[in-house]
Amino acid sequence: MKRIVLFLLIVLFAAVETAPSFAQAEQRFEVAQQQKRRTLFDVLFGDEPQQAPPPVQQQAPRKAAPVAALPPPKPQVEKAENATRLAVFGDSLAVDLAKALERFYAEDPNLIVINQGVGSSGFVRDDYFDWNKTVGEQIAADSFDLAVVIIGVNDRQEITVDGQSYPSLTPQWTAAYQARVNTFLGQLRAARKPVIWVGLPPMSKTEYSAAMSQISALFKMAAFSGGAEYLDIYDRFLGEDGKYSSQGPDVNGQNTRMRKEDGIHFSTAGADKLAFYISQSIRTFYRGGGLTVAVADPLLGTDAAAMLRPPYQGQGQTRLLEVAGAVVPISRAPQRAADLLIAAPQAANDNGFTLEQLMAAPIGRVDAFGVGIDPSADTANEGER
Repeated sequence: MKRIVLFLLIVLFAAVETAPSFAQAEQRFEVAQQQKRRTLFDVLFGDEPQQAPPPVQQQAPRKAAPVAALPPPKPQVEKAENATRLAVFGDSLAVDLAKALERFYAEDPNLIVINQGVGSSGFVRDDYFDWNKTVGEQIAADSFDLAVVIIGVNDRQEITVDGQSYPSLTPQWTAAYQARVNTFLGQLRAARKPVIWVGLPPMSKTEYSAAMSQISALFKMAAFSGGAEYLDIYDRFLGEDGKYSSQGPDVNGQNTRMRKEDGIHFSTAGADKLAFYISQSIRTFYRGGGLTVAVADPLLGTDAAAMLRPPYQGQGQTRLLEVAGAVVPISRAPQRAADLLIAAPQAANDNGFTLEQLMAAPIGRVDAFGVGIDPSADTANEGER
């Protein structure tokens, strides 16, 4: 009996050792299910040919997306060795204008723009920056051929002459200021440097804009008597209502911001528009291949050359030589230069009108240009006499 029990235990132990595990049994079950059952058709005619597994599609490596980039800058145009040198003198307005002119003439190999603008400068504070001294040094160094001047936004302040200070835009202030401007232009004219003087644009603040208009009137008179080309830009930066506007058409006719937030300086588009206007005036002297510096007298060689030519004060003319100081009845036009009527005879020691006489036009007269003397002040002075 013991042997039988022992035999049964050995058989049972062997069965347990050889029995597959649950995982193995499950795997065999899956394999059996994967195998196809053979049918009578398979026995008689053989198994169906096994289809080849579908080819594994290999994905092509993805191309990297192109990286966005700015367009390449335009190649710098090399300037000619004998290119015309255009110097821009003035205050912070001149700094912006010089950059705009550099953009405008960037592809012109025959013109170089020289930025000579000094922020916060003007003709009043010569203790801060002396423009007459500076332009004399530049002329002596022969550093430029043609000058563009835009200045004045810092000059609505008192001026000091020989230790005496005068409030802005008073007669004493005007005389001193005009003298400095004339000295500046006189040096350029003596050196035969063509000058384009740019008037000031309208400003956002009414009182300040009126002062700038008065200063521009002084520049206009100085340009007429100093042989400079005066470019009046005031109307070109007004709105449709005739008042200051920060918006306006650019050089392409698109409405955009012309002025900066301070209501004084030009935006980039405004400066580019101003540069375009100046380029039209520069054509008088610059033709793309050189500079025309000859300033001819249209009356030279005629009988009219000996006539007295007082400076002309009226508006609507751009050059002193265009009128030559001749007095002509409006009822007829002269047939030739020698047929012009001469002015009334002057004293032998009288060389024409002085600057003080030009500035003495009473307020309200057409040639006062917004400055001048107050007639009531003269009446008061006569009463005191």
